Amino acid sequence: MYAIIETGGKQFKVEEGQAIYVEKLAAGENESVTFDKVLFVGGDDAKVGAPFVEGATVTAKVEKHGRQKKISVIKFKPKKNYHRKQGHRQPYTKLVIEKINA
Repeated sequence: MYAIIETGGKQFKVEEGQAIYVEKLAAGENESVTFDKVLFVGGDDAKVGAPFVEGATVTAKVEKHGRQKKISVIKFKPKKNYHRKQGHRQPYTKLVIEKINA
């Protein structure tokens, strides 16, 4: 059984026991998080939401928080002596999917 959930403005296909990286959530480590924005539940009897499946939830456990690798953002305008360099590290939350309730 799998489900498609929405969190952080993105959609993720999840299965039980799978680890996913999502945008940072306001939950502490080893806490349980429940997602009620379930778009699709697949398996023996598929359920499609309009836009969300009624009564379907996905429960996950927060494994850790972290920050991704640094990327460089460079702004440059030729012939104007203008150049700026800036770094960015996006925060994330690692989740382990525990249960899909359909």
